[in-house]
Amino acid sequence: MKEIHKIKNIGWLRAAVLGANDGIVSTASLVIGVAAAQATHGSVLVAAIAGLVSGSMSMATGEYVSVSSQSDTESAALNEERTELANDADGEHRELAAIYVRRGLDLALARQVADKLMSHDALGAHARDELGISEITTARPLQAASASALSFALGAALPLAVVALYAGPHLAAAVAVAALLALAALGALAAKTGGAKLLPGVVRVTFWSALAMAVTYSVGAFFGTVTA
Repeated sequence: MKEIHKIKNIGWLRAAVLGANDGIVSTASLVIGVAAAQATHGSVLVAAIAGLVSGSMSMATGEYVSVSSQSDTESAALNEERTELANDADGEHRELAAIYVRRGLDLALARQVADKLMSHDALGAHARDELGISEITTARPLQAASASALSFALGAALPLAVVALYAGPHLAAAVAVAALLALAALGALAAKTGGAKLLPGVVRVTFWSALAMAVTYSVGAFFGTVTA
């Protein structure tokens, strides 16, 4: 029976959670700041829409550039390793065996393991055990960018929906409450998906998000008073 480890979710999970969290926090903070400045409901709604669109594009671009840079670095390291294997296979064999010795194998067994792995997939063995590159950690720029953009838009849709449906005098409070509840649920979901404890994830995301919204509200209220 094949074991399923939750760490395999780390690639898409990181981008998706970051995107949704940022979508909720940044859009809610933007809305709260604009509302605190005594802007009209229409202006707050436009700000929420602009925050969703611009944030999604920014997340996709940033994630793509970042992960592409990681992918380029991995490719360069693999090409260098491929050259070293072609030019000095014996030296690379000794290097791999030394890695296994440092991990606790005796030298004879380490050499046997290196023999087997290099005969099966020399580059894969060195990528995994020397460079730390594996199927789980391999950079996937398009996947990361798509997940970030989509998850940001889904997250930002929550404060946008609150603004679209509620035009009362306590708009900032309504957005903040909805955002914090969603963020708590998101923190719990991320922790559960990753196999981590729920409470630390929930507390961490709600505390820092509440702080971000409080700071933005204070700034909006201050400038709203100054320009009134």
